[in-house]
Amino acid sequence: MKNNGTHWSKAELKVYILLLCAKADAIEDPEELNLIRSRTAPENFDRLYKELSHDDEDNSFTKIEKTISKLDYSQMELAELKKEIREVFSADGKFHITERNLSRILDNIIY
Repeated sequence: MKNNGTHWSKAELKVYILLLCAKADAIEDPEELNLIRSRTAPENFDRLYKELSHDDEDNSFTKIEKTISKLDYSQMELAELKKEIREVFSADGKFHITERNLSRILDNIIY
């Protein structure tokens, strides 16, 4: 069993979530990845990209849920995170059913 514990900052959690969103339709479009890269430090992007590539979906959801519960998010921060999630989903000009499903799951976890 993988370790589901994380010690991420809010910025690191955001990158992990956005990378998960970019992988939702099994196609990592350059537009999506470039958008995420533009919003994070390169070392965080690379480290979290590697970590996500080793996690299965359930493990990712558990990590996100546990980290969200540890961090003290305001409603404004959560709204901004949701906005950035939508931006990643729309970066390639498509909103696949798998992305819609992930969006609903993340809504349940985040809010």
